Amino acid sequence: MTVNESAQKIVEEFGMFDDWMDKYNYLIDMGKSLPLIDEKFKNEKYLISGCQSRVWLSAEMEDGEVVFKADSDAVITKGIVNLLIRVFSHQPPEDIIDADISFIDKIGLKEHLSPTRSNGLMSMIKQMKLYAVVFKTKMKEPSA
Repeated sequence: MTVNESAQKIVEEFGMFDDWMDKYNYLIDMGKSLPLIDEKFKNEKYLISGCQSRVWLSAEMEDGEVVFKADSDAVITKGIVNLLIRVFSHQPPEDIIDADISFIDKIGLKEHLSPTRSNGLMSMIKQMKLYAVVFKTKMKEPSA
């Protein structure tokens, strides 16, 4: 599934709910289903700055695609990062870098988060795109 297809699927899923409390509950459920990250990634190196809660994000290249793993100490934040992982993980670096993030506005996420959580959301996206830039650069380097 492409970045846009994954984003559209999330827009459709959130479209099933009329009430924002239901959408929050859905985010919480997504947080509970976030696969556990290896404890070795729960340190300062993988901590995303700018988040109200603590969020750890790791990325690896597997078969030309970036694979993200994450965790947070807050369940709603776990849901947000899981939503982003669903869109950006298992994608080529270039697709992550060029990804349109308008799906966040379409589901109304930023406007229903506190300013600090909204900043954290943007910090998570920025970090995911930075990982993609690094991997894209490494792919272009000639092997020694």
